[in-house]
Amino acid sequence: MSGIVKGFLKLYEKQKDLSIFLGLLVAIPVSLSVISYIALLTAKGQVKVLSSSKEQLTTEKKSLIDTLFSTKQSYEALKSEDQYKINQELKAEVKHVNDSYKKSISLFERVQDLKVKKQKTEDLEILYAAAVKDLSALNYASGDAKLADLGGRIKKIDDELAAAAAAAAAKAAAAAGVPALPATQSNAAPGSGFSYQSVKAEIGTYAVAIVAADLGSTRVIIDTATDGDCRDNCPVLSLGDYVARSGAFAGINGSYFCPASYPSCAGKTNSFDTLVMNKNKHYINSDNNVYSNVPVAIFGSGFARFIGASSGWGRDTGVDGVIANQPLLLSGGNIAFGGGSDPKQGSKGARSFVGNRGSTVYIGVVYNATVAEVAYVLKALGLENALNLDSGGSTALWSGGYKAGPGRNIPNAVLFVRR
Repeated sequence: MSGIVKGFLKLYEKQKDLSIFLGLLVAIPVSLSVISYIALLTAKGQVKVLSSSKEQLTTEKKSLIDTLFSTKQSYEALKSEDQYKINQELKAEVKHVNDSYKKSISLFERVQDLKVKKQKTEDLEILYAAAVKDLSALNYASGDAKLADLGGRIKKIDDELAAAAAAAAAKAAAAAGVPALPATQSNAAPGSGFSYQSVKAEIGTYAVAIVAADLGSTRVIIDTATDGDCRDNCPVLSLGDYVARSGAFAGINGSYFCPASYPSCAGKTNSFDTLVMNKNKHYINSDNNVYSNVPVAIFGSGFARFIGASSGWGRDTGVDGVIANQPLLLSGGNIAFGGGSDPKQGSKGARSFVGNRGSTVYIGVVYNATVAEVAYVLKALGLENALNLDSGGSTALWSGGYKAGPGRNIPNAVLFVRR
């Protein structure tokens, strides 16, 4: 406003005609009024536009809500249609088939383990075939009932074998001058040599065959049937063969592997995929265990180390032996495994282990126990660290002869050799 007035005053200095100046002064408020009116019309237009946009958004919102409501009604109607129910039933059926398949394979492999133990399995195989036939015909009730029956029969045989093995171990112990059960009940692990004893843990009393050795005078080595990686049709030997060719005074079966008698092992028979450094200082399965979470045990002159994951161990060849398996049972005197989802580990049987307390190393078998129960037994014995080994048809323990087993032929073994 002040700029316009100054402009007119300047113009007045140049104008001699007073009438022109007065005319311009009259025009100023008129111009301002016109400008104000135009601004007012523009603002009203914008308000009108905004009002129209709001109404449009409100309409669109209502339309969207109506659409969502209609979609929900359609979904609810679809759920009640036969096709939806059919899909849900199909999903449940697929799960049932998968669960039954896993159970049947597990039971079949347990039958094969009984074959290795020289047990008569003809009736079990007939029952298994009948169960599979029912399942293939989608007769789940009958198939599941037969599998349950098969599982019960296998358990009964396993329990009888565990009792017989415990009795045989007691007899062998008595022949070696060790009092037989139940007279020998002790929670003290032996200082050296073989012992067969009854151990009272917080969860019950268990028979244990155990061999102890001093790491200052004993090398713990891992002997393998092959000196390199093997993926299929791998060589295997008996525990007795490993002991003989390495000049060992004691030994036990090693890590989990894929027996040729298991259908699930087709294409990888007798192979194992965990880390091992054998007696020739060769690391086997090194490349595929760089990031492995499988626990590992390392043995050297006067010491033993148990690590929760293979990835935590390098490839040092200065030690005597390295073997990985799972689960880790004890760590620092504490229970490291309380149970898992593997049905085999949850069944009763003769369970192999390797462990230590200070510079004393132990190998042994806990009878009629689950893998989780073995941890409690070894803790009661006073061991500090312990690693589970393969068991079932592979279980074998040697100390001047077989104390357990001989079991099936195996791809590796843990051996005690004099330094």
